[in-house]
Parts: sequence; structure tokens; C-alpha cells
Amino acid sequence: MSSRSVAADSREALVSLPSNPVAYVAILAALVTAAIHLYLAPQVIGFDQTTGILFYLNGLGFIGGIVLFVSRYWRGAFYLIAIVYALATIVAFFLLDGPVNPMSIVAKIAEVIVALTAAYLYSVE
Repeated sequence: MSSRSVAADSREALVSLPSNPVAYVAILAALVTAAIHLYLAPQVIGFDQTTGILFYLNGLGFIGGIVLFVSRYWRGAFYLIAIVYALATIVAFFLLDGPVNPMSIVAKIAEVIVALTAAYLYSVE
């Protein structure tokens, strides 16, 4: 994906699989945290509607990022946005004093992996 030019050829496929194996790690980590947030959202919304909605939005945000990442519209600068987004979700968890449980730990580890892999992919682009 890093070899694509900004002026994409109109015949270029809408979706292209990444050539760097690290990109697959980023996709998997984003899927893990998205799945956790979307799974927990209905439970969380039962006791805090705002947090539940944020869980849905966060899960959908990571899925949207994956879709954009494998599309022809992906640009190198988006790695920086992915880093900030992943780190913002981690900071928000601690600022909002989220409950520490196995699922939250896995989600935060996945988000750290997203940030680290995005930083690596940005550096090799």
C-alpha cells in the first residue's frame, strides 16, 4: 500500500490488500478492539447511555479505519491519524476511569498495537 501514488489511477481496484505483513497485524488489532467495543456497547449502554454510544462509535471508528486502510483512498498521512485515534482511546479510558477487566486490557493492548504498527508503517512508507 505504501507504493500507491496520491493521484490514483481510475482503473485501480477499490480494495487492495497490503503488501507489508505488519499491516495485517494492525488490521487484526483494530478488529479485536472494534469487536470488543461493539460487543460491550449494549451492556454498557444499560447503565450509562453516553458511554455506550461512545463504545459503538469507537468500534465503528476502528472498522471504518480498516475499510479506509484497504481502500485506494488511503494516504500515508492517515497513519498519523490512526496513531492519534488509538492513543486517544487509551487516554480516554484512563481519564474516564474505566473498569479494568480482561476485555478492557485486551482492547487497550490491541490499541497500543494499532498505534505501534501505524507508526512503523508510516516510517517505512
